[in-house]
Amino acid sequence: MLSKNAIKSALTEGKEVFGLVNSVPLPLMIEMIAYANYDFVILDLEHLLRDPTELEHAIRAAECSNITAFVRVPIDSPHLIKHALDAGAHGIVIPQVSNKEQVQVAVDACFYPPKGTRGITGGKNTGFGHLSIADYVKQANEEVMLTVMIESQQGLDNLDEILSVAGVDMVLEGALDLAVSLGHGHNTQHVDVQSAINSIADGCHKHQRAFCAIPRAEGQIDKWRSQGITAFVAGQDRGILFRALQKNLSQFKQNIL
Repeated sequence: MLSKNAIKSALTEGKEVFGLVNSVPLPLMIEMIAYANYDFVILDLEHLLRDPTELEHAIRAAECSNITAFVRVPIDSPHLIKHALDAGAHGIVIPQVSNKEQVQVAVDACFYPPKGTRGITGGKNTGFGHLSIADYVKQANEEVMLTVMIESQQGLDNLDEILSVAGVDMVLEGALDLAVSLGHGHNTQHVDVQSAINSIADGCHKHQRAFCAIPRAEGQIDKWRSQGITAFVAGQDRGILFRALQKNLSQFKQNIL
């Protein structure tokens, strides 16, 4: 059955949470991330071709290892949102959000009436009938989180409207795509990009939405902490693994040659 959303509870209590983007499509990787003591994992469907059965197993691996699983779906994909939530995900991440209409589509797909228009089903999330449909619907509407990503000038321009949509729980910055959109190539540290990210955080504070930061340079995590930010993404497992493999080989050669 759908358990309590530990991330939602932690953010409400002002506790820090740390997550990773999962781009290595293996349930075993989810267990490794969990036992490495991360709090949440974002299973990527935006840039990754992922078998539906494998996604279900990855969510189940998260359940069994006590890590909160969110699924990032391509924008305007209500059918993928419903499938991910029916498989047991605790939340959905929507990339490339640029207007409030896109957010409303996501809200409708994420939540049951009257909050949204998600179709009601039983199955594993009700314990195959152990939990009544009415109780499950209430629980799901309370525990499911919707996170939107602001990654373009249009998203920045419409930030107030986007954050005014009821049902948005958290905002995740997308500095790389944002840098491209602002005309600064891949320079995520450009002053304009950093200023834009700060404006997103300010908007979240204004609308009482959680902001999730992705520190990429020395001192950035301390800066966010000083502003009361408690949610962080610590990178992507694929890149972390690659760098660790390179470092291991280099150290191995130095020690034996």
